[in-house]
Amino acid sequence: MRWALVKVCLAVTVMVVVAFAVPLGLVVKEMARDRAFTDAERQAATIGPSLSITTDRAQLQRAVLTTEPGAADRMAVHIPASDEAGSVAVEIGTRRATRADLETVRESGRASITEVRGGSALLQPTALGSGGIAVVEVFVPEDEVSNGVATAWLMLAGVGIALIVGSVAVADRLGVRMVEPARRLAGAAQDLGEGRLGTRVPEEGPTELRSAATAFNSMADQVIQLLANERELAADLSHRLRTPLTVLRLNAASLGEGPAAEQTRAAVQQLEREVDTIIRTAREQRPQTQGQNGGPGAGCDASEVIRERMDFWSALAEDEGREVRLAGVDRTVRIPVARPELVAALDALLGNVFRHTAEGTAFAVDVHHSGDAVIVLVSDAGGGIADPKAALARGGSGRGGARGAVGSTGLGLDIVRRVAESTGGDVRIGRSVLGGTEVRIWIGLDGQRPQRRGRGHRVGRPRRSGKPRFRSGAGPNL
Repeated sequence: MRWALVKVCLAVTVMVVVAFAVPLGLVVKEMARDRAFTDAERQAATIGPSLSITTDRAQLQRAVLTTEPGAADRMAVHIPASDEAGSVAVEIGTRRATRADLETVRESGRASITEVRGGSALLQPTALGSGGIAVVEVFVPEDEVSNGVATAWLMLAGVGIALIVGSVAVADRLGVRMVEPARRLAGAAQDLGEGRLGTRVPEEGPTELRSAATAFNSMADQVIQLLANERELAADLSHRLRTPLTVLRLNAASLGEGPAAEQTRAAVQQLEREVDTIIRTAREQRPQTQGQNGGPGAGCDASEVIRERMDFWSALAEDEGREVRLAGVDRTVRIPVARPELVAALDALLGNVFRHTAEGTAFAVDVHHSGDAVIVLVSDAGGGIADPKAALARGGSGRGGARGAVGSTGLGLDIVRRVAESTGGDVRIGRSVLGGTEVRIWIGLDGQRPQRRGRGHRVGRPRRSGKPRFRSGAGPNL
């Protein structure tokens, strides 16, 4: 493309230079010729007054010698013989034109230019005082006719070459300006196709290539975002497997002794390790996006979802002798969170309680509606979290308790945090009234961050909603 542009510009410039330089060179040559013969006519006219006064040879000789061409022996005066008896023709200077040309000019009475050896001769008819027509001949050498023409042509040629070289240089620079961004764009596309996702293209060059670079960079960012979302989804889906794995592990622990029980417990532990490996492999930071739970109208009834999940976990709580309290779910509470996302967040928190606290540790779930937000409190009577800030960081692990943080991927609290932040809310970790950890989830109802009113606004002591319904077995959907 670069050389094609240079060739096109070269061809166009050469045609323009030829179209202007050739006629201009001919005009220069013609002007030099006109200048030489105009000067010859002026010199021939200077002898006219002398011819009108006298035809004496000696006087005319002196008059001719006073002129520049006469002194250089380039002027001649031809006076014909008169009708008087005994008169003869008078010729002063060197004659170069033929007698036929002289007679033709004398008879026509008009000046004429004739070709002679070494140049041209200007024949100028002049009236004599005694009557008759004399012819003044001025010789113009060839070098005087073309005086300055070669220099002018060389200057024209130099200007034309300079224009051609300049146009080629400009075309080459324009070609580089167009080709280099295109090459960078092609190279970046190849790098992106080979997996180098950090490749970006400088937004330079013509408007069209800048637009293409902007679109490419946006596409690359979108590819990274999609890959991050895929890895995030893989990690989140794998994390949801930990809920039924927790149930299996707790049930396996109650199988007693024996080869079958040991094999079952070993299989559950192996499965937990594999799930943890998947989570750690797929986990990768990605930009947080608002509205990830769906567009306008997407949401669920938080009270219904919480009652359903508590029914599920209450069976395990009964098996482990845990006291469970549930409050604030006796009314419909609509929140802008998709049902599967809320289920995943609740299972992550409740699974942490069972996983990281000793058997028999009580826990509670409270729901409070504050007008512009819904607050969900998940509390337990375990050992608490030593570093809440680190626990909220994706990949962190901080819940203490009888079982510590063994096997924790740190992904559960991050799932909860992203659900809250997608509505403009947040997650806070503190000390619960039960003595352990309290996870407070702020869920905004209008997409704005709810007004924080500190610990003084915390929900009062959970009121009992009746004895939890315990069921034997591992619960539904296992």
